[in-house]
Amino acid sequence: MTVSDRTAVVTGAASRRGIGRATAQALASAGWNVAILDLDEAAAKATADEIAAESGVQTFGLACDVTDEDAVAAAVDALAAGAPPVGALINNAGVTSPTRFLEVEGAEWDRIFAVNVRGAYNITRRLAPGMAERGYGRIVFLSSVSAERGGGVFGGVAYSAAKAAQLGFARALARELGPSGVTVNCVAPGLIDTDITGGALEGDRKDALIAGIPVGRNGRVADVADLITYLCREESGYITGATYDVNGGSHIH
Repeated sequence: MTVSDRTAVVTGAASRRGIGRATAQALASAGWNVAILDLDEAAAKATADEIAAESGVQTFGLACDVTDEDAVAAAVDALAAGAPPVGALINNAGVTSPTRFLEVEGAEWDRIFAVNVRGAYNITRRLAPGMAERGYGRIVFLSSVSAERGGGVFGGVAYSAAKAAQLGFARALARELGPSGVTVNCVAPGLIDTDITGGALEGDRKDALIAGIPVGRNGRVADVADLITYLCREESGYITGATYDVNGGSHIH
């Protein structure tokens, strides 16, 4: 089988300026069939249609709340019925929060973990067995530089903790699934030009952050999407349990 015989699932991929959408486009350009899962069904279908028109691959746009096990099961069942076998999963769906720890309430803490950690569990738990059974899989988690440096960009403690949980999740899963031909890696972006911060990183604050980035600019979604696509190649099968930093040198360790 080649990538043209497989489907790549990207969660949270309907946002027009998001990493997920750029990743779906990059994977499609590399020949993957692509499934867009998103809370916004109309946007997911529209994104899928646009990518199909651009790349000529099979695309699928599905409504899916990754925090809801039943919704995840329904989306996976729909793919199993109509799409080529899933060969890659990009755990991109996520939410952030700048709330300081001394102000954060339990409900907000749970919401951040529900999407970033439990959501990743829900979809990975559904798709990983099929990958292992078929002997091929590429799983990529979208963590964050905030998990590595302890915040300091936008997200507060809840976000940093949830993204750090993804690092441990991916590393342990890489050990477990490696013998079955499934790799599991993390990508940890720094300051990327997307809508996730809701415009909170603008003006002087954004200028100050960019001043601390050696390459002199914030990241672009393509910077992250291209790396994820590389990790999903068949030729990348000896890379697993790794975390790749995409931060322009703002955090070097």
